[in-house]
Amino acid sequence: MTHGVPTSDARAHHRGVTSGPGGSAELHRVTLTLARCHDYPDGSAGRGYDLVAPLGPDGRLDAALWREARDHCRVRRFWTGEPDRHGRLVHRAGGEGGATWLIDYDDRTMEDDEPGYRLGTHAFVVGEYVSIRDAGSGDFQTFMVAYVSEAAPDREP
Repeated sequence: MTHGVPTSDARAHHRGVTSGPGGSAELHRVTLTLARCHDYPDGSAGRGYDLVAPLGPDGRLDAALWREARDHCRVRRFWTGEPDRHGRLVHRAGGEGGATWLIDYDDRTMEDDEPGYRLGTHAFVVGEYVSIRDAGSGDFQTFMVAYVSEAAPDREP
């Protein structure tokens, strides 16, 4: 396994689906931490998300695998000084590019949803950045991909 994304040999034994020529998609554990910003010039490892996400061999979110494994695509939001929030990673039709990836904490309402900014186009590779809209403020916040590994089946993030 390389740091960040497992090699194809490591992926071969993990359940997944074919995704493109010669590659496979599988569930990964991803940790995002708050990137540097005005309030946190050094970023914050105490603010972020742990996700179980369906990633293709290129590190991008894979909608086909999500459809097969959506019940396993879980999210834990951790924020220093606040209780953890638990939700699901969801792929919905509509939005820029025809689909939106978002975090859904309560499927009875859309008010708590936290959509990502073009999450389907970004590679979840250590050192890369993604943006997620905070449900409370409505502002996008930037997060750095701090860790990526194979996800153990049936474990919460």
